[in-house]
Amino acid sequence: MSQFDDVARSTPPQERKFRRFPLQYPVRLKAHSADFIAEFEATSRNISLCGLLVETASIIPPHTPVSFVVTAEGGDLGRPIRFVGEGKVVRVDVKPTEKRFAIAVECTQTIARIDRLEAIGS
Repeated sequence: MSQFDDVARSTPPQERKFRRFPLQYPVRLKAHSADFIAEFEATSRNISLCGLLVETASIIPPHTPVSFVVTAEGGDLGRPIRFVGEGKVVRVDVKPTEKRFAIAVECTQTIARIDRLEAIGS
């Protein structure tokens, strides 16, 4: 019986679809509802191909559709590089001591670099 117990406890941890990168850049979020669009300033905490975690002073409820622009700048980047995406809020964590919210967004498509999109549209 102890062999069975060992096998049952050795399930592998849940793996994510895409690797996350701990990147802190300014993010402009737009929350969409049937009646209005609200814009928020945020800072990324981590980014993957199909999602990001941001911190903001405003709460955005789970399941809210959002679009965003991440502006990567500084260091060896030269000029700022902008990335866009859209998806929905999948998790909201309250940071009461900091009066901030950690908001996880799952994207409907991979995050794209804006200048590449502009080049395709030309």
